[in-house]
Amino acid sequence: MSRREQLESLLTEDPHDPFLHYALAQEFSKEGVAAEAITRLETMNRNFPDYVPAYFRLGQILAEEDQSAAARQILQTGIQVARKVGDLHAAGEMSQLLEILP
Repeated sequence: MSRREQLESLLTEDPHDPFLHYALAQEFSKEGVAAEAITRLETMNRNFPDYVPAYFRLGQILAEEDQSAAARQILQTGIQVARKVGDLHAAGEMSQLLEILP
């Protein structure tokens, strides 16, 4: 069983675990299926709006896919969320990525 299949199985047991959703999106990204990773991270942002890593990773993938405008928008939102939950380190990392986007 692949890691992706394992994560999918775990999600059927615990669909409310944001880390499992995040890990599955990461697996799709690693497999080169950026569109699926993007979709899953966007869904995470709606379903788990305070899960900061999803904003950062989504911004990274969008930037890698030459979707700078979308990356900027999600990073700006992610920075606000990170500040709201007190994750200043993540806010700083997203700010740095935002500064280097074309």
